[in-house]
Amino acid sequence: MLFLDETKAIVESLLFVSNEPLSIKQLSEIININPDITQRIVEDLQAEYTKNYHGFHLIEVAEGFLFVTKPEYDLYIQKLFKPQLSTLSHAALETLAIIAYKQPITRSEIELIRGVKVDKIVNTLVEKNLIEELGRKEGPGRPIVYGTTKDFLKYFGLKDLSQLPSLENLKHQEE
Repeated sequence: MLFLDETKAIVESLLFVSNEPLSIKQLSEIININPDITQRIVEDLQAEYTKNYHGFHLIEVAEGFLFVTKPEYDLYIQKLFKPQLSTLSHAALETLAIIAYKQPITRSEIELIRGVKVDKIVNTLVEKNLIEELGRKEGPGRPIVYGTTKDFLKYFGLKDLSQLPSLENLKHQEE
């Protein structure tokens, strides 16, 4: 049995090297310890890295945990990493929002809402792994239905889809 400090260091190192969020279950299986202990260790790490003297913190995102830099240091990080991360166009963001709120949704349903063709945008969002094919809709032509991915959650820093702002809140902000 590993000592608690060593186990905490192992969890910390796994989270540090991972590019993808790691779940409590994954961490527990790798280290071969009880998930309750892993949960307590992750909570301890979150509390420790919330303190001001760290440049990053541990967040829960996309059904797992991931180290990310603190937002107040973004300006310095952007200076280091030129060119900046590729951004999504307004049309891509609009299409992505429709998919996020209406999923599962077909390409033609998206086009009906947006009023324009979305073939290229949908293909780009699939290539960026922000959306994926979820299957096919029953009916004529059996069109493909799309939904968001874990990478979508990660891209927007969401734990799950329930953290999307409600449509009512968005309508009030526009007014």
